[in-house]
Amino acid sequence: MRAIVIQCAPGTDKAANIGMLAHLMHSAVGDGPLALVSLPEMWSCLGGSRLEKLAQSEILPPPGSQEGAGPAFRFLSDTARRMGVVLHGGSIGERSGEMLFNTTLVFGPDGEELSRYRKIHLFDVTTPSGQGYRESSLFNAGTEPVLCALPGDAGLNLGLTICYDLRFPDLFSHLRSLGADVILVPSAFTVETGRDHWEVLLRARAIETQCWIVAAATTGTHADAAGRPRTTYGHSMIVDPWGTIVAQLADQPGHAEATIDRGVTARIREAMPVLAHRRLA
Repeated sequence: MRAIVIQCAPGTDKAANIGMLAHLMHSAVGDGPLALVSLPEMWSCLGGSRLEKLAQSEILPPPGSQEGAGPAFRFLSDTARRMGVVLHGGSIGERSGEMLFNTTLVFGPDGEELSRYRKIHLFDVTTPSGQGYRESSLFNAGTEPVLCALPGDAGLNLGLTICYDLRFPDLFSHLRSLGADVILVPSAFTVETGRDHWEVLLRARAIETQCWIVAAATTGTHADAAGRPRTTYGHSMIVDPWGTIVAQLADQPGHAEATIDRGVTARIREAMPVLAHRRLA
């Protein structure tokens, strides 16, 4: 199966972000076999104040329904159906009453929603340069790991994570135990943490779980809630279960792709059966 990561530089204007992604995806997908297309974290509204995030967020329809769906949800569903792809929608702002969640959606080639996941681990840190990030001041945390089983010939199980989740290997191990073949890591990594940790963490999670890691990321500069500039790292990549980077971007919008080969996964897991050797639950 083809896996395609889309890298973009979003701001707080959801309509403009949708137009940008539509252009990037049209260039990326083309003709060919069934593809898994993955978008970055918070592509619908990156940066801005809580009020801006609330305004650009969407109340999601109940699973199995599209009644009352917002523009980002409809864009993802319509694009998956029109292009005939499995579309992993990175993440968007989900509104539930006055609560906000950082939420992933996955759509099948028929445009129907397959899974949704709310980000569990929120980015409340101060980087070595002194820049502070408090995701919990804007978002609520999810509680449930999610595995998305692709129907039909694809036959892949997708483990869903978002950005800061990458630093918690127990979540990735749990997804492998549930049957994950591919783990998706849509992100908006900071430049500072990205330079030092992005590649090594992605490769480590691939090696530990023996899963393909598909990590679409944002790039470029946006304004935070106080109007200060924040720059994200980019460098979207796909890593195979041995930890080898098989596709990668730099820091410009664009796309990269690789083939998810289940034969490679099977050979690595058979030669080094780490799941069977595991002693601690």
